[in-house]
Amino acid sequence: MRFLVLFLGLFFFNTTIFAQTDENPAVWSHEVHKLSDTEYELVFKAKIMDGWHVYSQYTAEGGSLPSEFTFEQAGEDYELVGKTEESETIKEYSEIFEVEETFFKGEATFTQKIKLLDPEVNQISVNLFYQICKEVCLPVDEYFQISLDGSGFVSEETSLDERSVALGESLKVDLKNKQLLNQGGVTDSEGKSNLWVIFGLGFIGGLIALLTPCVFPMIPLTVSFFTKQTQNKSKGIGNALLYGLFIVLIYFLLSLPFHLFNSVDSQILNTIATNIWLNVFFFVIFVFFAFSFFGYYELTLPSSWANKMDSASSKVGGGLGIFFMALTLAIVSFSCTGPILGGLLGSTTLAEGNVATNLTSGMVGFGLALALPFALFAMFPAWLNSLPKSGGWMTTVKVVLGFLELALAFKFLSNADLVGNWGIFKREIFLGIWVVLFILMTLYLFGIFRFPHDGPKKNLSPARKLTGLLSFAFTLYLILGLFNISNLKLLSGFPPPSFYSVVETESDCPLGLDCYKDFEEGVAYAQEVNKPILLDFTGWACVNCRKMEENVWSDSKVYPILKEDYVLISLYVDDRKELPESEQFDFKYDSGRIKSIETIGQKWGTFQTINFNAASQPYYVLLSPQLEILNEAVQYVDVETYEEWLKSGLEKHHLSMNK
Repeated sequence: MRFLVLFLGLFFFNTTIFAQTDENPAVWSHEVHKLSDTEYELVFKAKIMDGWHVYSQYTAEGGSLPSEFTFEQAGEDYELVGKTEESETIKEYSEIFEVEETFFKGEATFTQKIKLLDPEVNQISVNLFYQICKEVCLPVDEYFQISLDGSGFVSEETSLDERSVALGESLKVDLKNKQLLNQGGVTDSEGKSNLWVIFGLGFIGGLIALLTPCVFPMIPLTVSFFTKQTQNKSKGIGNALLYGLFIVLIYFLLSLPFHLFNSVDSQILNTIATNIWLNVFFFVIFVFFAFSFFGYYELTLPSSWANKMDSASSKVGGGLGIFFMALTLAIVSFSCTGPILGGLLGSTTLAEGNVATNLTSGMVGFGLALALPFALFAMFPAWLNSLPKSGGWMTTVKVVLGFLELALAFKFLSNADLVGNWGIFKREIFLGIWVVLFILMTLYLFGIFRFPHDGPKKNLSPARKLTGLLSFAFTLYLILGLFNISNLKLLSGFPPPSFYSVVETESDCPLGLDCYKDFEEGVAYAQEVNKPILLDFTGWACVNCRKMEENVWSDSKVYPILKEDYVLISLYVDDRKELPESEQFDFKYDSGRIKSIETIGQKWGTFQTINFNAASQPYYVLLSPQLEILNEAVQYVDVETYEEWLKSGLEKHHLSMNK
């Protein structure tokens, strides 16, 4: 069966949410210079507050988001003449993103020439999306309405009805001490190490791919080609090293298209993780991958691709020929590497951070692991004698991978169930399915049942027995969690939350805490009991939210503070449950963009963006009952940091009460 790379272009529905600020650190203006009857020069200028900087259109990929102009009706009413030019910029290496970034300080000027295609056109609309950063980065959407002859812009925007205006205004909260949100930035200890974790997952995936029947037999053949087909030994080693380098490059290049999708969407990760049908699609694809590993069919790219690449490598020779050899390996080995890469892609959607950057990190790790043996065995050919022979053990590796693919598939189906409020895959159902899968994997590893493509039955190897014992131990661990004997901290954030249970619980809030899921109701109660508020922006499919709840909130030092000293308001930004028709409305941003608010998640996601200039979860804010911000916001942090943060908020609340 042939299977093209469906998962490399299907994703990423854009539901862009742009942050608005009450006091924008950049003040914009525009000018129009008439060059001729049909040509004009548009100039956009920004005065940037001290300490802040705005990124260039051409800042390096992999770093902060570039400025991006959208000229509405370009190509219809007028055409752009050349690129948008910029004033002088500053370049500086970013230790965080490890790229050289380009940005403006103090002021920025952008100039664009246009030529009218319709002489009657007298007004132009231009949208500018950009990031402005200090210790924290704010995404901003600036909207310019330009009159070419200075007579004034006549708006054709759709006006909102009175109900939408009133409901939209009710989303805006009069927060006090709002400057605290931007002092020192948002604390998030997870983000810095995330890329290394994804790189490590990719590297492990590459090592596993080496052990599959599609790749392992290629190692001695390819190394022998480089060491024996060249007269000069050092040249053979050099060619093998170049071959390995090209393998890494090819997998790096596979991740680049995702940067195009991710370049202007501040909530791309949330979109992927919470879209119901995309999660269902992932489930189907991963089940399909799993059964290919079980041997029921092969996933292969068209053989003509491999033939063309192989032919090109022999014709062109040299470095380019070696590149085509590496590309041939990637194509030929797809039946084994494709599902592993799919698992890597799935992991990046479940991790926090920039999806495209995560994927690039994972792809580079995968390619590096795949390339290492070709380079090392070329340098030390005697090591080839120590390689185990190809055999049935590689089939065992594929089957184990198939079970792991199935387990991951049900994570995506669980996400769809949580976000869609289906109530089907409760925590016990999810864990029960995993228990069955790992029981089956244990039975397979001990030879109790077999798949059609397995070879003749042989004595079990020590490695297979050890893997079987590990699978059995993990199954017991899952059973303990299924019956609430263990809290499954090793899997924190992966199964559904404990309150999403088939057994009726007293509270539908994390850890049995009392919480409010409506902001106004929670604030009213806080004012009644005079307690500070812990505002928790969370999501049903948010892995790090579950980790915080299960590992930090549950701690014996933190839990009593949450239960006794704070009013918890948990707002789920990915809740797809529709609002009552009387509460649905259109919200108009300051930029003029109109967004339909139809679900609970859309309401609270917009609420978070317009009031807190943030679009990620978890996101925690401490408020007094009078809506005074008590401390800087935090995200994913450790127990000690979170405890001190909560105590600091309590102290500030008590001080304000005694004034």
